[in-house]
Amino acid sequence: MSVFAAPGAYDRAITVFSPDGRLFQVEYAMELVNRGATILGIKCPEGVVLGAEETIEPLEESETSWKIFKIDEHIGAAIVGLSSDARVLIDNARIYAQSNRLTYDEPIDVEVVTKRVCDIKQLYTQHGGVRPFGVSIIFGGVDKTGCRLFATHPSGTYRGHKAVAVGAGKDTVMSILREEYRDGMRLEDAIRLAVKCLVKALEARGLQPRIKIAAIPAATRKMEMLKDEIVERYMRELGLSK
Repeated sequence: MSVFAAPGAYDRAITVFSPDGRLFQVEYAMELVNRGATILGIKCPEGVVLGAEETIEPLEESETSWKIFKIDEHIGAAIVGLSSDARVLIDNARIYAQSNRLTYDEPIDVEVVTKRVCDIKQLYTQHGGVRPFGVSIIFGGVDKTGCRLFATHPSGTYRGHKAVAVGAGKDTVMSILREEYRDGMRLEDAIRLAVKCLVKALEARGLQPRIKIAAIPAATRKMEMLKDEIVERYMRELGLSK
């Protein structure tokens, strides 16, 4: 039986709970997220790694379809779900981060910007005539409290993680992360693990590996996107097909 069986009229308004305590529109938004391209985040003492599958059509320009964004120099975000919804939230996060610099003359904490975005998401579950944001975002970065990693839900909740994945290949990725993640791993090892997870997730679904990786080293606190040739080198070192 479908998990969405017989919703009745309870899926017509975001503000109405079903008799068994469910918000169907939020569940539908999460279903969209679960069908999207896989994203992941890994943190270690030396920094944070963000990764994403990139599905590019033959006539598409790859520069316009990235799922990893820079929020501030020290914070990155990976998105899965409806890209237009994500764009609005990413813009809000960037504005809030820059406002914090102008007001307090210091970089914003990763959890503060995560909470700000989740406040917006949660607001869209409480008012009639709107729908939830159909997107999950993984925020990662390095601030004065250390290396931080948070995953957000369409309902507006968020949780901190050592390593996390969202999207169609989540089960494959989380299986590898549970087995191979180590608390004290180096940033280089975290990048290798991210590459392995994403390639395996694509291969499990019969798709060609095309991925993007970003790293925020604790030493510099500056996010950098890894060039395609560097990612390909890691794939060759790991013996993964291209």
